[in-house]
Amino acid sequence: MTQHLAAPSTGTSGDAPAHQTGWWQDAVIYQVYPRSFADGNGDGMGDLAGVRGKLPYLKDLGVDAVWLSPFYASPQADAGYDVADYRTIDPMFGTLLDADALIRDAHDLGLRIIVDLVPNHSSDRHEWFRRALAEGPGSALRERYHFRPGKGADGELPPNDWESIFGGPAWTRTTDPDGTPGDWYLHLFAPEQPDFNWEHPAVADEFRSILRFWLDMGVDGFRVDVAHGLVKAAGLPDLGSHDQLKLLGNDVMPFFDQDGVHEIYRSWRIILDEYSEKKGPGGPSSEGRWWATGGRILVAEAWTPTVERTANYVRPDEMHQAFNFQYLSTAWDAAELRKVIDTSLDAMRPVGAPTTWVLSNHDVTRHTTRFANPPGLGTQIRNAGDRELGLRRARAATLLMLALPGSAYVYQGEELGLPDVTDLPDEVRQDPSFFRAAGQDGFRDGCRVPIPWTRDGSSYGFGDGGSWLPQPEGWGELSVQAQTGEEGSTLELYRSAIAARRVHPGLGAGASVEWLGAPEGLLIFARPGFVCTVNTTGRPVRIPVRGTVLLSSSPVVTDGAEIELPADTTVWWTV
Repeated sequence: MTQHLAAPSTGTSGDAPAHQTGWWQDAVIYQVYPRSFADGNGDGMGDLAGVRGKLPYLKDLGVDAVWLSPFYASPQADAGYDVADYRTIDPMFGTLLDADALIRDAHDLGLRIIVDLVPNHSSDRHEWFRRALAEGPGSALRERYHFRPGKGADGELPPNDWESIFGGPAWTRTTDPDGTPGDWYLHLFAPEQPDFNWEHPAVADEFRSILRFWLDMGVDGFRVDVAHGLVKAAGLPDLGSHDQLKLLGNDVMPFFDQDGVHEIYRSWRIILDEYSEKKGPGGPSSEGRWWATGGRILVAEAWTPTVERTANYVRPDEMHQAFNFQYLSTAWDAAELRKVIDTSLDAMRPVGAPTTWVLSNHDVTRHTTRFANPPGLGTQIRNAGDRELGLRRARAATLLMLALPGSAYVYQGEELGLPDVTDLPDEVRQDPSFFRAAGQDGFRDGCRVPIPWTRDGSSYGFGDGGSWLPQPEGWGELSVQAQTGEEGSTLELYRSAIAARRVHPGLGAGASVEWLGAPEGLLIFARPGFVCTVNTTGRPVRIPVRGTVLLSSSPVVTDGAEIELPADTTVWWTV
């Protein structure tokens, strides 16, 4: 979903006093999509045992925390984002004992664990919903969801005109226990994902209990799925449009970004602050700083019309971070990048929250492939494009992202320079939106193909039993094994950049950059003792040397007082 950007800022200002302090201010957080990361039991599906076995790799990569996409009990209608039981691990991923062992091992390595939380909707197999259907009209459990009578002479029309994000109506009609057509229920996503009614106190009580359950397990935070969707406008009014997907991100919708969501997150923050004051069950890490810098965090997945509205989610008494989707959606263009960087920093500065930066995740085409194509194709595309160009731009974009003040997110496999798998046959696709007319583009499977660990093997080291989505030929040449220790490889670039970011005093936390004069198509900004130069053009450009080269996304050679900055290249300088 392409987001509307607010007006650009008119300049920069000094760093405002932070309203919140903690490890998350400058963290590099690595997203693990468990079914595609590593398979520990050889059934072709990634699992918690597989993730646990690869924690040393993540420690060596240098990240601060690991965010795990859902692993809860689920029928998997939407890859686990349809949760049947929030306190149980789905058997395909393991058991609660596996989760406990993973959390403890991560803490021993100095890694924090963030888990996905899905509070907007449950699975239609959730006990509450199953009983609501079985008990029929009048069931008290129906009040915990949005059940409504239909319109029309016989209730044959949906209660309002809302459309599902996955396409089609956002309502499905039920059948009463006696076999007659019944009420309708709301689902902003798939029919298997009925929306909770957050006006009902039992829903709020349940999720406060779920938070405590996982905090007691030792997790360090929650990434909140569809954080903008929990509260619906009173009366569920018609939207009056039949092309609603085009409106998403351009205006406040009656089912998204309602002001009432903030009361929910203020109540959650109280709980997390309580746990942040406790010593964690995992004990101190080998680095001796684990719980001393404690803090459990909430991260918002909130698609909003502007970054100013996103900032509402990270006010000092609400969440700690919010994803910067405006940045993810920005083209590889110097002027556009500068505008979104300024706007993002300006929006977060008044609330004292760190700006976050992200280039890829499990819902969008990998940025190596997005940047391999002309701009304007959206964030889910099916064209491979110019892969050499895409990788060169992706490497440059990574160094730009990691140079900006705040926190950065890395999606599994991007450190290998993986492209999207754009030629998956239709018959192997599993994205539910692919099968529903007029919904999202439905090409998310391409970024979810299991990642390669070794050059050879039936699944390139993913596991002993193949992989749940087919991996392309040549995948092994992009593997961890192939790139480890290889000078100039994308993996070694990430390792070097994250290591430098950890120790350089001018990188990491902060709230502003100092823009320096730059030719058209270039970005040049300074931070304390540091300069970043970015060439977004397709041609080399000569610029003055800015200090000592610390790191570059492509090979560079200085020539006296000048350097020829190659096309689509970022260089870090120490000054």
